[in-house]
Amino acid sequence: MEYTEITVSTNTQGSEIVSDLFLRLGAVGTQILDRADLPDPTKPTANWELMDQSVIDAMPEDVQVKAWIEEDKLPTILPALQEEVSSLKSHVPSLGSLTLSLQGVKEEDWSENWKQYYKPFRIGQHMVVKPTWEDFDLKEDDLLIEIDPGMAFGTGTHETTAMCVQLIEKYYASGSLLDVGTGSGILAIATARLGAKDIYAVDIDPDAVRVARENVEHNGLENIIDVQQGDLLQGLSRQFDFAVANILAPVICMLAAPLKKHLAPGGKFVCSGIIKEAENDVFEALNAAGYIIDETCYKGDWVAFACHI
Repeated sequence: MEYTEITVSTNTQGSEIVSDLFLRLGAVGTQILDRADLPDPTKPTANWELMDQSVIDAMPEDVQVKAWIEEDKLPTILPALQEEVSSLKSHVPSLGSLTLSLQGVKEEDWSENWKQYYKPFRIGQHMVVKPTWEDFDLKEDDLLIEIDPGMAFGTGTHETTAMCVQLIEKYYASGSLLDVGTGSGILAIATARLGAKDIYAVDIDPDAVRVARENVEHNGLENIIDVQQGDLLQGLSRQFDFAVANILAPVICMLAAPLKKHLAPGGKFVCSGIIKEAENDVFEALNAAGYIIDETCYKGDWVAFACHI
């Protein structure tokens, strides 16, 4: 099948907005190329990328969001995309140039070329995230997460994921976990590596659910992690000891109060996906719902909270 690759140039703040726009309009997948997602390999940290400088040098200077559109759907999707991008330029001028470019690609090209930027990397204190197609020699205390993230469900390199893993490592002690908006399943798998034996992961997107289930199987955790399709907490009747949500700030604000009844007494909640401009909104929503904030983390333009009831 022939596809058209559409690229929108933006910045870190606009990358998730543009990616979400592509997916809403019917793209078969997206890819975000952002140098900010790749820490400087000459300055090792807890999130040190295990790659050489050439990988970073090969990335574009601007943040680019690529999407792939089936050619027969392009006449419908492209005008809608142009209209939405024009509206963003007018109403949110801080999102970079928002210029569009197009090129034709074959299916085998777009389905493989994004993998060149995804290498094994460390996240948190002990986690090593490794794509399924790469080899890596683990150290004695390393905890391995094998991920095939698919085209749009999270490689784990984003600041929000890194902060979530750091906070899970710090605050998770034992008990059950609820992962709301699991994406590729990386946070559920990380918690399983820390000893969790009862994990429920939910996502509204059926493709994300498929990807997460495949990743759970890659890691041999299908008896520990139950991945289901669902709309946030809808239909959920049980309580959990720990919850995590790496989703958008408005969703966290909406989720905060109803989530409380699904947390056991003293239950903990880690949330991220929060752009700095929305920090106060989320803080106020958590505070109004009765959570006690234990820690606020910052990385790049993003914020994460750890709290408990």
